[in-house]
Amino acid sequence: MLVDSHCHLDFDDFEDDTAEIIERARECGVNMILNAGNNLDELENQLALSEKYPFIYAAVGVHPHNAGEYPELKAEDIIAKTNHKKVIGIGETGLDYYYDYAPKDLQIKLLKEHIRAAQETGLPLIIHNRDSDDDMADILGKAYKEKPFSGMIHCFSSSEKFADFALSIGFYLSASGMITFNKCGELRDIFAKVPLERLLVETDSPFLAPVPERGHRNEPSFVRFTAEKLAQIRDLPFEKIAQITSDNFCNLFRKASDKGRRNYK
Repeated sequence: MLVDSHCHLDFDDFEDDTAEIIERARECGVNMILNAGNNLDELENQLALSEKYPFIYAAVGVHPHNAGEYPELKAEDIIAKTNHKKVIGIGETGLDYYYDYAPKDLQIKLLKEHIRAAQETGLPLIIHNRDSDDDMADILGKAYKEKPFSGMIHCFSSSEKFADFALSIGFYLSASGMITFNKCGELRDIFAKVPLERLLVETDSPFLAPVPERGHRNEPSFVRFTAEKLAQIRDLPFEKIAQITSDNFCNLFRKASDKGRRNYK
């Protein structure tokens, strides 16, 4: 039992062999996949995939790289797209000061609208955070004090200080293939201390393929390699980590469970 908590199956990288990729994931024990949002215009493609495969879910949001395409985006625009039963989260959204593909003020504006959508719907927020720890902690912290909300830091690669902050507001931290990279010892040290009940695993495919597939196109079946490394880091059996991270996913994304779905329209 494994969950890929964050990937992008609707990207062009997968258009020629989507069915084969999904079959490989199932053969590797992946029984739930979250196809994260990149921009609002792609939601229909995400939902088409979710409707074809019952175990694939979607999230709605605008990646910070694409913020310039939605300068007038409001929380209401996002909320309006959450009614579908397979839309279980808000995002991905956030800040990326490394590439800076969109102006920082616009990234911040859209992040705040996504937060408001999460606060209003009760759906978890999926955060992208790169080289923006201080602003991210400030924005999330102030919003959380006004009205609490849940969420995850996807593909966590920040400092221990930011990890402590995220955990302090109840967020989950998601391990990607980066924890298998030789140069990421500090990241492994952080994941060695994250409370077990706050751990998730993901691929972020088609990006960041883990060792031993590094350099290749990533895909959901490769989440097994990340989970195996996380089990090694935590000195736990693989099956235990797989169960813990799967349970955590269902605890966070309650709309993906039969019990939780009754609370959403």
